[in-house]
Amino acid sequence: MKAIVYHGIGDIRLDDVPEPKIQDPTDAIVRLTASAICGTDLHFIRGTFSDMQEGTILGHEGVGIVEEVGEDVRNLVPGDRVVIPSTIACGICSYCRAGYFSQCDEANPNGKQAGTSFYGGPQPTGPFHGLQAEKARIPFANTGLIKLPDEISDDQAIAMSDIFPTGYFGADAAEIKDGDSVAVFGCGAVGLFAIVSAKLLGAGRVFAIDSKPDRLDKARELGAEVINYEREDPVETLKRLTGGIGTDRAIDAVGIDAQHAHHGEAAESGVIQTQEQEARSNAPDTNTSGDLWQPGDGPSQALQWAVEGLAKAGTLSIIGVYPPQFRAFPIGAAMNKNLTLHMGNCPHRKYIPKLIELTLANKVDPAKILTQSHKMPDALQAFEAFDRRENGWIKVELLPQT
Repeated sequence: MKAIVYHGIGDIRLDDVPEPKIQDPTDAIVRLTASAICGTDLHFIRGTFSDMQEGTILGHEGVGIVEEVGEDVRNLVPGDRVVIPSTIACGICSYCRAGYFSQCDEANPNGKQAGTSFYGGPQPTGPFHGLQAEKARIPFANTGLIKLPDEISDDQAIAMSDIFPTGYFGADAAEIKDGDSVAVFGCGAVGLFAIVSAKLLGAGRVFAIDSKPDRLDKARELGAEVINYEREDPVETLKRLTGGIGTDRAIDAVGIDAQHAHHGEAAESGVIQTQEQEARSNAPDTNTSGDLWQPGDGPSQALQWAVEGLAKAGTLSIIGVYPPQFRAFPIGAAMNKNLTLHMGNCPHRKYIPKLIELTLANKVDPAKILTQSHKMPDALQAFEAFDRRENGWIKVELLPQT
């Protein structure tokens, strides 16, 4: 079968790989009908997250059809149409039972303290082969697969695998109440869903901070008041538009990519090589981005702005991805403003059923965030355009079946 495979920093390929097989009684095999490219994939390809293993299939977003189930999967049968939560959870341990599926004690083979397991990630997360493939093995399938109603399209469902629940988790963690003002830093797909979710939770005003015109246009369509940080100081603007107070809540939906703001958006040129480009290069190491965060660097720009732009006693929610070695945070300013901080990896399994209900009730249409859809043979070119942040490439759906 075909799959997008990681071979090294800046080097991904569309390879022929063996089809997955049932390994444990709680496994299922799913034929993918939709996958997606995520900004988190770029962290791995750029080397921002270390310990990616050569040969790992990328991708952590998927929708598909169950083809086979292990003997202990009692709630699914072949032919069921399902969405796959990005994070892997056993459904049995104390964390899963408490709704912290992303902190499952059993899913990560590296041990209870190893952290979140998810598809297509680095060695400390498993690793587990990802979902940018024609088929995938799903561990703990009785928990890790959610049946879809016929009324939910693949275009809607693929957003529920990761980006919609992550945005909703960010808004939930921000403790948004009716009438609150909310600043969302970063208007990629997760940030846009954070805007949608903030509105669903009752926010009175939502401010969207980014520099890309297409992302700001989309944020405005969703009801946000937009701020282009390349044209005005976002903190000064937030305070001016809130009568000098600042916003009640803030959501960092950028993560480590905000570090590029210190270096003139150097990531714009992209780091991904096709196989042909690699063959022509005598120095493949030059593909690595020179502005990646290093120990000793300052806090990300998004975190700095979020803390400065919040009202006293406000709440900061951090859902943007940061590598474990990132240690810089404006703790003094946050402490002296009595800020509350919530952060973490989204427990996708907790939120997806609710998001299905909201979609069925026509409260939201997740498909509106998708901006591109490409078949698997075009996936490498799609990765390159997404990596360069070309206009109109906010969220890219992949169609794995060739």
